[in-house]
Amino acid sequence: MNVYQNTDSLPAFKNAVLTIGTFDGVHLGHMQIIRQLKEEAARVNGTPVLVTFYPHPKLVVASTKKPIFILNSPEEKYQLLYKAGIDNIVVVPFNEEFANQPALNYIRDFLVKKLHPHTIIIGYDHRFGKNREGDYKLLEEQAPVFGFIVKEIPEHVLQDVTISSTKIREALLAGDIDAANGFLGYHYFFTGKVIEGNKLGRTIGYPTANLLLKDEEKLIPSNGVYAVDVVVQDLPGIFKGMMNIGLRPTVNGTNRVIEVNIFDFNLTIYGNNVTVYLKKRLRSEVKFNGLEDLKAQLAKDKNAASF
Repeated sequence: MNVYQNTDSLPAFKNAVLTIGTFDGVHLGHMQIIRQLKEEAARVNGTPVLVTFYPHPKLVVASTKKPIFILNSPEEKYQLLYKAGIDNIVVVPFNEEFANQPALNYIRDFLVKKLHPHTIIIGYDHRFGKNREGDYKLLEEQAPVFGFIVKEIPEHVLQDVTISSTKIREALLAGDIDAANGFLGYHYFFTGKVIEGNKLGRTIGYPTANLLLKDEEKLIPSNGVYAVDVVVQDLPGIFKGMMNIGLRPTVNGTNRVIEVNIFDFNLTIYGNNVTVYLKKRLRSEVKFNGLEDLKAQLAKDKNAASF
């Protein structure tokens, strides 16, 4: 996999066939675009190149101050794209200067000068340049001037992408992991570093790894208890486990925490990165009458998560 983060030193891609977008989530809707990109590149004996942005454009140009949460960190996105068969990823440093360049400059100085496209595959609703003045029609007009071909992503595919992205976020925030995973085509996941907690779990037989997330913009599902698969840095294999996201009301907690109980596991892993794959939401977070009641429920949760 080649991830190019300096657009001033890109290689000369053979018959570059481009598509452009954020591709947050790299979900099943995106896979239709990736399939079209690869098929067109194969048809012209060219190189499929996916152009994306960092940071997410909405974090730079959004008019609202509401926080924007993403489905994938950059590294997660690159790995998912690679698994989808994309070997060449160009990451554009997205800032106000880039966003505010005139649309013709974007075509001439960025697309043509830096990427030398044979074909650009883009949606009819793709907008670019200052005040979003550039569109598919402008690309079509400039194609013969600069010697590239423009091909349209079908409208129904773009609708699938938009609908899927919205529904994934809504499902995760509602704790509907089945729906989210169905739209993604894989188990939603995130990675955190194991930090020291209050070690309460081990006193009742359920030691937990407390996670500090690597990416603050990463979307975290609603509070509750989840069945998970766990991958621990530097250790082989996949472990089963259960995870709690929430405030820990039984012990009067006030800070939201993410803690994972890894089944049949007794190693010390402070400082290690742990990736958690969400398989199913088991229940909401509940305040129990005491630790014995909590312990009894955790036994039921473990049984429900052991599938």
